[in-house]
Amino acid sequence: MDIENTTVCVVGLGYIGLPTASLLGTRGFKVVGVDVSSDVVETINAGNIHIVEPDLDVLVKSAVGSGNLSASLEPVAADIFIIAVPTPLSGEQQPDLSFIRAAVAAISPYVVAGNLVVLESTSPVGTTDEIVAAMLAAAGHSVGRDVHIAYCPERVLPGRILIELVQNDRVVGGINDSSTAAALDFYQAFVNGDVYGTSAKTAEMVKLIENSYRDVNIAFANEISMIAEQEAINAWEVIELANRHPRVNILSPGPGVGGHCIAVDPWFLVSRNPPLARLISTARQVNDEKPRWVIEQVKARAERFKRPTIACLGLAFKADVDDLRESPAEDIASTLLDEDIGEIVVCEPYLTSHPRFELCSLEDAVNQADIVVLLVDHKAFRHLSAASLNHKVLIDTRGIVK
Repeated sequence: MDIENTTVCVVGLGYIGLPTASLLGTRGFKVVGVDVSSDVVETINAGNIHIVEPDLDVLVKSAVGSGNLSASLEPVAADIFIIAVPTPLSGEQQPDLSFIRAAVAAISPYVVAGNLVVLESTSPVGTTDEIVAAMLAAAGHSVGRDVHIAYCPERVLPGRILIELVQNDRVVGGINDSSTAAALDFYQAFVNGDVYGTSAKTAEMVKLIENSYRDVNIAFANEISMIAEQEAINAWEVIELANRHPRVNILSPGPGVGGHCIAVDPWFLVSRNPPLARLISTARQVNDEKPRWVIEQVKARAERFKRPTIACLGLAFKADVDDLRESPAEDIASTLLDEDIGEIVVCEPYLTSHPRFELCSLEDAVNQADIVVLLVDHKAFRHLSAASLNHKVLIDTRGIVK
């Protein structure tokens, strides 16, 4: 592929779209990133970022400074279009694909023969064929012959996105063989990991079962943690010792499951195949109910105080990021506030403000607290010990306080 003469339009400049656009820009592609937010567009065009991700600020500044990356409110003509928009859940755990439909409609006037359109948004099986290809075909494009269409899910971990975009293996699936070949040619130009070609539906299902596998395993760990608590046993010690078995690898429990992937993707399989996805559905219910179990643990300990001060440590969905999407920690803190369990103080070192909470330092949160609820295993919290908490009531949902 002639990178320097290949143009790319990335629709959606969030946690996947912006790192992808900036990476491509530093590799020599001419990239225009598209977002519906004028604030996001202005921020990026100034060489700055609106999300927290290690080294992303340097990459964006470099890509913008070189002239290879710019941001816009509207799509532009390009050789390759990447759709990286949100796919949230709507009511009753059904996938909301309206952002994908809007993105396809927005790029359609700019698509011409020879283009490659890639959907990267996590989607139910069939979305690439039934929405992206179908909409472009209905708009008069010669889909699968002159216009190639493929699906390529991201496989990155927040906090390591820039590393994993390049190093991780990728799966690309086209709506036909020529589309798969075109997508392989593109991703092999900047991915150091292996890139595997398949069909669009297979690639879509690969992404969903990767995160469903993890969700089922976390649900198992979360059930263990609740049973262990009932038996007055340390769940993390039990799991650590069980994992000494050569064929056992239990994940770590937590206050629930968050993020846009593991907490959402399994429902995409369930929604399309309800009678067949019974284990996946049950795991989702276990993990969705875990925050309520944590809240009940807090309420039980709060009974010994007239009106306790409860310090919630962490709001993000995982350690060392600012991402609140589907965060069980934020859900727990908000519910404790709504149910007026006591005075709620919050420390979240990766945020400067929050619409519901006045954030404070770790020291202030712990000093004020009668009950400390550790919800996120941020590095900033890992030095805490039972002794340093001065025998305050501790509910450690991450098992890091020794």
